[in-house]
Amino acid sequence: MISWEDFEKIDIRLGTILSAAPFPEARKPAYQLTIDFGALGIKKSSAQITALYVPAELEGKQVIAVVNFPPKQIADFFSECLVLGVYNENHDVVLLHPSLPADNGAKIG
Repeated sequence: MISWEDFEKIDIRLGTILSAAPFPEARKPAYQLTIDFGALGIKKSSAQITALYVPAELEGKQVIAVVNFPPKQIADFFSECLVLGVYNENHDVVLLHPSLPADNGAKIG
């Protein structure tokens, strides 16, 4: 069990994917995402979502991400946030997103 104070340390925000590109240098198949988090700015993420998504359909999609992890270097790329999803029966990631549009940078809680 974690405390409420522990949960409050996680900064989960809504953002819109501006671009998605293949990331062939990653050990596992992934895309490089550029995401607009409004007042928090634009952040990059490496996302292992290639099984269910193609780059063209990701652009403009709103996603939910943890934005206060330290950057993680993957090959020559720095991932600045963790895009959230759920694993389906094949262990592929299904992205979490709002059921209605909301402002970029909106806090999840």
